[in-house]
Amino acid sequence: MIKIYDSESRAKRDFEASEFGRIKMYVCGPTVYNYVHIGNARTFISFDVVRRYLQWRGFEVIYVSNITDVDDKIIARAHEEGRMASEVAAEYTEAFIEDMRAINVLDPTIRPKATQEIPEMIQLVVALIDKGYAYEVDGDVYFSVRALPAYGGLSGRNLDDMEAGHRELRTEGIADRKRDAQDFAVWKAAKPGEPSWESPWGQGRPGWHLECTAMSKKYLGYPFDIHGGGCDLIFPHHENERAQAMAATGSDFANYWMHAGMLQVNSEKMSKSLGNFKLLRDVLKTVDPWNLRFLMLQTHYRSSLDFSEERLEEAAVAFARIKTTVRNAQWSCENASADRSVLDEGHVEDLMRGFRFNFLAAMDDDFNTSKALSAVFDYCSDVNSLLDGCALSSLDAVAAERLIGILKEIMGVLGIDMDRALESDAAGSAEEYPVELIELAREIAGFEGHDGADAADALIAARAAARAERNWAVADAVRDRMSSLGFTIEDTPQGARVSRA
Repeated sequence: MIKIYDSESRAKRDFEASEFGRIKMYVCGPTVYNYVHIGNARTFISFDVVRRYLQWRGFEVIYVSNITDVDDKIIARAHEEGRMASEVAAEYTEAFIEDMRAINVLDPTIRPKATQEIPEMIQLVVALIDKGYAYEVDGDVYFSVRALPAYGGLSGRNLDDMEAGHRELRTEGIADRKRDAQDFAVWKAAKPGEPSWESPWGQGRPGWHLECTAMSKKYLGYPFDIHGGGCDLIFPHHENERAQAMAATGSDFANYWMHAGMLQVNSEKMSKSLGNFKLLRDVLKTVDPWNLRFLMLQTHYRSSLDFSEERLEEAAVAFARIKTTVRNAQWSCENASADRSVLDEGHVEDLMRGFRFNFLAAMDDDFNTSKALSAVFDYCSDVNSLLDGCALSSLDAVAAERLIGILKEIMGVLGIDMDRALESDAAGSAEEYPVELIELAREIAGFEGHDGADAADALIAARAAARAERNWAVADAVRDRMSSLGFTIEDTPQGARVSRA
């Protein structure tokens, strides 16, 4: 049974889909006025893993994630740059999609844009007014929070104890227009130079909280299964989304609320004032996207994650252990030539069955990727021990391929494509072969090509020939001179293989 920590009940609950075999999931998307930062990336990676795992468990997942393409910040950016707000939004929407694909976050099933859903939002505001939960003041429409007794149930806040902390209250003079300081805007009257739409209250545009309430209703219906986002959205954004939905329809909004923890940089809050604000695309200029994703998987999604150069290096080393397991096993399979099998089929089945069980147990417990990776490392150790020093037969190679196949499958559930990660390593390694290696291959092996990997193969073949002729001086010279260039030769029952030291 999958258990999910529900932010509203503040407890882990057994997960039950509202429809058999189908899960409806909504995750708040970006406000597209700038490139996304690594804190945003952490949130979207977290829910990408949730989605992938649920799909792997056999559910059909309808995953909706919006684009906020009309907002005060977009308008301000457009004014600063002398552009239309729509141009700013279009530029950063495209950049966001590129950045998410760079870290292997799946595209949502549906990606609605706020500006394309205005009629649904107006209908929602009309319903709120008709039912006495909202009121109009000179073209602005406000939600009356005290009209809904359930307000504050998600965030655990008491209205009487709250301070005026809504985004809308930061504009001077707004609070005086409201019946209560905590009331928030669901529709804003148009100002000169701002994008606007015709409504029953005149030209205007939606409030920030309105769009997700309207779009989730249109594409998923109430109540849907899972609502996700960063923990910074619990109040006021998610609290207000929930209030609008309950007031307009009399229905619950989401059955489970999930929130990802904050990301810190070097144990400090990420902020421009501290000089540690990091855009995702800037980080990816120097950091392998698979290593970045692996780093974020090492911490449970609800916990605060510390981002630092040291932790990135540790993540790269840890992920390299998994890649080495796959690489070595694949090499053993490709070089299988023994006459007799050495692997016990029953033992192979037990290893795979135990791995799958441990992974399921970790992920069923509120998607605990940290424990899931522990299961991955334990499995890698078991596979390495099983294959180390073995000369495989063709039958053994089939079993070994199955061992690696389930490892690749599980890593794929976590959003890491092992084949692509290994290809990336190979491409990087190919660029790193020194010219001296090719020159050494020409000197010792008569190599005539220009490819570094081919040169290394030629040297290994020359060393093997020298060893067969007991010409130890040449064999040792190949080993020592390759070592001086940063390469290690390992002799195995299936022949020698070379790796970067």
